[in-house]
Amino acid sequence: MAPTHPIPNLQVVWFKRDLRIYDHRPLSRAVERGPVLPLYIVEPDIIGAEDFSGAHWRFIRPSLAELRRQLADLGQPLVVRRGGAVETFDRLRQIAGSFTLWAHQETGNHLTFDRDVAVRSWAREHGVEVHECRQHGVVRGSLDRDNWARQWRSFMNEPEAAAPAALKPLPVRPGRIPTCDDVGLSRGPYQAIQDGGEAAAHRTLNSFLHRRGRKYRREMSSPLTAFRSCSRISPHLCWGTISIRRVRNAAIDRQKEVSSRSGAEAGDWKKSLSSFESRLHWNGHFIQKLESAPRIEHESFIPAFDAVREDGFDQDRFDAWAAGETGYPLVDACMRALRATGYLNFRMRAMIVSFAAYDLWLDWRRLHPVLARRWIDYEPGIHFSQLQMQSGTTGINALRIYNPTKQARDLDPDGTFIRRWVPEVRGLPGTYIHTPWLAPPQVQRRTGCRIGRRYPKPIVKHETAARRARQIIGNVRKEPEVRRQAAEVLEEHGSRRRRSQRNRPTTASPGTRPAEGPDGGQQSLGL
Repeated sequence: MAPTHPIPNLQVVWFKRDLRIYDHRPLSRAVERGPVLPLYIVEPDIIGAEDFSGAHWRFIRPSLAELRRQLADLGQPLVVRRGGAVETFDRLRQIAGSFTLWAHQETGNHLTFDRDVAVRSWAREHGVEVHECRQHGVVRGSLDRDNWARQWRSFMNEPEAAAPAALKPLPVRPGRIPTCDDVGLSRGPYQAIQDGGEAAAHRTLNSFLHRRGRKYRREMSSPLTAFRSCSRISPHLCWGTISIRRVRNAAIDRQKEVSSRSGAEAGDWKKSLSSFESRLHWNGHFIQKLESAPRIEHESFIPAFDAVREDGFDQDRFDAWAAGETGYPLVDACMRALRATGYLNFRMRAMIVSFAAYDLWLDWRRLHPVLARRWIDYEPGIHFSQLQMQSGTTGINALRIYNPTKQARDLDPDGTFIRRWVPEVRGLPGTYIHTPWLAPPQVQRRTGCRIGRRYPKPIVKHETAARRARQIIGNVRKEPEVRRQAAEVLEEHGSRRRRSQRNRPTTASPGTRPAEGPDGGQQSLGL
């Protein structure tokens, strides 16, 4: 930090997963109190963790560059520093004097939780005033769980925070925004990572609401159509280049716009916009699960399930799954597409986790870092809940064991998606594109797709593996102690809309996390 004398009444706005100026309440409130120092900290412990990757940084870095330009246009560019948060704030205090710290609440992994606890402890010790504003519909501290949906709507209906008109320039060097190489992150085999930044967020949202989203409701499941027809707004929600309130308000405005129209096109829009808004609500419900029960980052909702797969880990199966070499074309296509683009639609995310958890009998905790590094929209609150739901460890959700061949035939009937991402089978006729292991030897020779040589045999037999998984998990669920724990999970996390349907899948998750402890793949939920 450059100044050698105190800056009176300094307001530090700490940007984390909120890389925007519009509807940014800490920024809008801080500017009313004094000169604002906008700060982003590149933290080695966070970016060096097992759930962070160069794919994330490729989205974050241009978002930071744009944020810096936006703030510079207002008078004071974004300041970027590398190091621990506590050390950075302490250095700032020594140079610039006492300040007030502003930030958004974050529901993240244990590293960001511990980091925020340490920052607040340091702030109390040095008399630094800290203000944390809500960013999502997530409630910290005491919560009336039966009224979770009501408070969510109340929060979303609050006015959007206006961007500041101007910022006072401060004598502080902005600092360099590091590259992947600078911070030791792999550039990776990324082909089509979404553009980061607030402008890209608004372009993406507008193109979905006015052009791409018409058939969203019926095209969200197939990887053929989902890459275009889904909103693709989830990375922007995850890293905060747009607020969920802004997205919801825009969706509601669009619903009002089409409400009086008639005809097939209007009907498509009404259904799609309704589905989209529902998933925005789910976003908060799932993040609330982690806020309420941070233990689910490391253990199953039902602890008895932690031991079910512990002794069955198979490294070869895990490596084949991660590489997209399982012998099941749609599973492999999805894993390769994810590795290249950082994105999959929700149905395909559920399928690759189901295949790993049930067919390959892999513990969800082993799957976590691989997928977290690949999702550009990695949102811990959604990520851990969904991994457990698709692995059968919540105790309250129906087992979703996807048949990868049936999914391929239903959602990629001509094999278009498969052929794009699994070139080994590209030459096979449609008869065998979903089941290449059934192709006769002469067809394999003619097409160059030798099973067991150029493309692997199926790593397991789905029907046998699924039957075994269903039996094991079903037996665990029958145990009296597990049934008791499942009732507790349902009471703490189950949807209030479905209390009368206790044996059916649930999507909501009210609860509480200690008020003192902060800490967010955003997993898309169909977004």
